[in-house]
Amino acid sequence: MEPHHAPLPDLADDDSVIRIGDLRTLRHDFTRFMMRHRFGMEEVVTKLTILRDEFALLHQTNPIEHVASRLKSPDSLAEKMQRKGTQPTFASMRETITDIAGVRVTCSFVSDVHRVFELLTGQSDLKVIDVRDYIATPKQNGYRSLHTLIEVPVYLSDGTVPVTVEVQLRTIAMDFWASLEHKIHYKYRGLVPDDLQARLREAADAAHALDTRMEALHDEVKHLGEDGVESLTEEIRGELVTGDELVPTQALIEQLRRLAGD
Repeated sequence: MEPHHAPLPDLADDDSVIRIGDLRTLRHDFTRFMMRHRFGMEEVVTKLTILRDEFALLHQTNPIEHVASRLKSPDSLAEKMQRKGTQPTFASMRETITDIAGVRVTCSFVSDVHRVFELLTGQSDLKVIDVRDYIATPKQNGYRSLHTLIEVPVYLSDGTVPVTVEVQLRTIAMDFWASLEHKIHYKYRGLVPDDLQARLREAADAAHALDTRMEALHDEVKHLGEDGVESLTEEIRGELVTGDELVPTQALIEQLRRLAGD
């Protein structure tokens, strides 16, 4: 007996024949669609790179530790279209899927996150579409980050095209936690056990506490005078010498290792 296959849907109004010309047109249009998002993403990366290099050359501190970017793959795009019920048109994709192009900025401190956000979104050729502050209001699982959707003009040979780019700004500790959570979520295919989710939330709170403590120490140290450490309070000076609270505790390190290994 021949295996049964579900019939393919009609791809044309008058018959079910796939025309080569249609495939070529579709490929060309999809390439152009993704190309525009890639160019928009690269525009944002360039703006951030300029800011980072300026701070490195002209200022004492640099709020930007790292900049990364990614463009959604066709498979990932198709999966999200199906999940969101997006119509198979480019206009519908632009409207409903706003993270086709994404840029991630890693900073040392929470104050740096807000500073970079203000510097980037304050540029006159960018338009802020949406802001979601998961630092002020973390997600239920403990996730913290500052998300913004910005519209950037892309100048092409046939005119200017506005492109939406999602920018995520977070500290090193937030980025480490988010990377670990993503791996665990992927390993369990989204069905993470309750006890593991609780431990992840605890780790998120510990990472946030570390961010807060490190920034407080940074604020103390950056105001040092010529006498250096001697101008600090006895409490802060003792912490700098012992270093007990300048790094994650051994208990936190062991907890994160267990999470990664589960």
